[in-house]
Amino acid sequence: MLLTKTKNRMEVFEEYESAVRSYSRSFPKVFAKAKGHKIWDVDGKEYIDFFAGAGALNYGHNNEKMKQKMIEYLIDDGIAHSLDMGTVARAEFLETFNEVILKPRKLDYKVMFPGPTGTNTVESALKIARKVTGRQNVISFTNAFHGMTLGSLSISGNSSIRKGAGVSLTNTVPMPYDTFLENGNTLEYLEQYLENTGSGVDLPAAMILETVQGEGGINAASFEWLRGVEKLCRRYDILLIIDDVQAGCGRTGTFFSFEPAGIKPDIICMSKSIGGYGLPLAITLIKPEHDIWEPGEHNGTFRGNNMAIVAATEALSYWKDDALAKSVQEKSKLIQTRFEQIANDYPTLNATARGRGFMRGIACGKGKEHYASEICEKAFEKGLIMETSGPKGEVVKFLGALTIDQEDLTKGLDILEEAVQEVVHQS
Repeated sequence: MLLTKTKNRMEVFEEYESAVRSYSRSFPKVFAKAKGHKIWDVDGKEYIDFFAGAGALNYGHNNEKMKQKMIEYLIDDGIAHSLDMGTVARAEFLETFNEVILKPRKLDYKVMFPGPTGTNTVESALKIARKVTGRQNVISFTNAFHGMTLGSLSISGNSSIRKGAGVSLTNTVPMPYDTFLENGNTLEYLEQYLENTGSGVDLPAAMILETVQGEGGINAASFEWLRGVEKLCRRYDILLIIDDVQAGCGRTGTFFSFEPAGIKPDIICMSKSIGGYGLPLAITLIKPEHDIWEPGEHNGTFRGNNMAIVAATEALSYWKDDALAKSVQEKSKLIQTRFEQIANDYPTLNATARGRGFMRGIACGKGKEHYASEICEKAFEKGLIMETSGPKGEVVKFLGALTIDQEDLTKGLDILEEAVQEVVHQS
């Protein structure tokens, strides 16, 4: 009875939940149902989802194949919680991941279950890099976002997020990302700091980066730059960590976002869509020679989330052939074309189209940053869920499900353009 009285009211969240919530402010509706790339609120209004759980739902909401596997597992009294004890679910995931993902790409990594979230995998990556090298500092990059715990915050760029730590964030050095400097070669800049003994930069344990920066504004690094960073890491015996929490699991058109660059990181961080269904799961991939943990040296109560592992194993079936990858690559051309068209057709925005694959953005130019949030608000009114990103919230961000069909992808893009048109004409 209580649920019936309160389920239609946003006031319940205002009354009982912490002020820290954010997405319920951007999307002020009570949602009741979701399937594929659509969500419905309690009044039955339908929304096309171009947000996909901030990239945690690459295969859509309530994916039928994964749902059935989890239902079977529950009915059979499969083990739900197991810390890092051996379970059938865990063994099947490890074998499938090796056969379907690593072997075909000629990659060799040990799989670590560090805890259930993206920041857990990043924290474990920082710890093992420091343990392997015996060095403390880590080089990160401008506009990076790696998580909300202290180690992850120390290598993130957004000043307002960093400020939330409440303490000094140390043992990290920020360097300019590929697209950060308007004029100047950021690789040369980085190399000079490493070479020059007067630079004040100690030789770091690792460099950590996102190949496409999600929260930082959909900044996509060039493959040449990524290869250059890897080359510097090899020359100076620095470990290379790729944070593929958001850009991985096919979002950029290949399972790992770094594949087209031809690089082989020492450590890879994965979460979000590695769980397939949207359940919490994270893994850290470590080159065997760097896997020098002592038993239990890094652990967590929920690193054995077997329900998520069951779904994650089923999700890997999408990668037994290249059908999904080709589909993403093909549909991403439509997104790129439409985003470039919007940027060109509405000069008031002074906008540019950014990104790669299904990780795209329309960045509103200097002095026009406010348009991005207005566009997303107007799009939501029209039945489209999108969020902003970037240091000033200046980027309209697309993170739709990889499984979305062409018809609804086009419909969503049409709604977006209608929202842009109305916002620009009202200004």
